[in-house]
Amino acid sequence: DKLVRVVKGAVLDVAVDIRKGSPTYGKYVMIELTEENHCMFLLPKGFAHGFLAISDEVIFEYKVSNPYNKESERALIWNDPDIGIQWGIENPLVSDKDNQAPQLRDIDPDDLF
Repeated sequence: DKLVRVVKGAVLDVAVDIRKGSPTYGKYVMIELTEENHCMFLLPKGFAHGFLAISDEVIFEYKVSNPYNKESERALIWNDPDIGIQWGIENPLVSDKDNQAPQLRDIDPDDLF
């Protein structure tokens, strides 16, 4: 599980349901997190997490239920057409890792957890 909030700046924060067999598998929710609105976003196990910085500087705080484990890290392509996240931006700056990530349909659900 992951609880996130923005201490400085603003982001559009997204969670995608990647739980095998879930009725909302592949669906997403989006929330704006800002230093002004003080909102927090809880992402339970089984949800992919991504964000778009909508301010020049962003400081995130994460509270997680387990220590970070790089070997267990997975990624989805940010513009997966089957998910259809409406980022509201034409040409975002995206990391090489995120640009090369697979679509959800190309990932074996058993490999996600």
